Amino acid sequence: MSSFLEVENLRIRRGGVQVLEMPFFSMHAEEKVAIVGPNGAGKSSLLLGLACLIERVGGIIRFQGAEVVPRTEMAYRRRIAVVFQEPLLFDTTVLDNVAEGLRIRGKGRAEARDRARDSLELFRVGHLAGRSAQKLSGGEAQRVSLARAFAVRPELLLMDEPFSSLDLPTRIVLAEDLGRILHESGTAAIIATHDRIEAFHVVDRLVVMDRGKIVQEGTPQEVMAQPANPFVAAFKRTTGV
Repeated sequence: MSSFLEVENLRIRRGGVQVLEMPFFSMHAEEKVAIVGPNGAGKSSLLLGLACLIERVGGIIRFQGAEVVPRTEMAYRRRIAVVFQEPLLFDTTVLDNVAEGLRIRGKGRAEARDRARDSLELFRVGHLAGRSAQKLSGGEAQRVSLARAFAVRPELLLMDEPFSSLDLPTRIVLAEDLGRILHESGTAAIIATHDRIEAFHVVDRLVVMDRGKIVQEGTPQEVMAQPANPFVAAFKRTTGV
């Protein structure tokens, strides 16, 4: 049986420098994976490559058994959602922000707004529906960003350091909520993070990267208890993973 998501020999260059070299990576349906590593490890490049938002210079991405090629990229991107470190909300109401992705996918105005309201309630920010998205706190804005991603009911959710700008109490509560929602919905997810809170509350598997390559993977408990080499051990000590 084929993997839900599978990568072979993925290579990405940025500014003429190779920043990612991944011979193989796969995940199964409903799995939650954290990509961890220091700055420059290739975490963001991997997510952007998987989202087809930057060009890869080599390699294959397969999604549910089908190879993602230029002519199928748009259809693939409509089946996934991406949440960035900064919320990147439009200068309109919270409800309109969350409904936008549904309208782009051809949903009618009434259905888009109903699903947007449901998604806002899921992340406990339904009361903000009529507020300007430019007048939200950091935690509120990231909840709205996550609600926007979930509203389109993605088969795969990609998240790049989504909580890094938030204070510790906000990160803890939001990570707990996200972990619960991901598991209840069965949504597969990959999160790039350096934060132990996110790793333990959200994911099933850790993938540790260094200089564009995978150096260890396993459950969070396995990686914490049995680092594969001095780099993983040192990184674990400095980040708390």
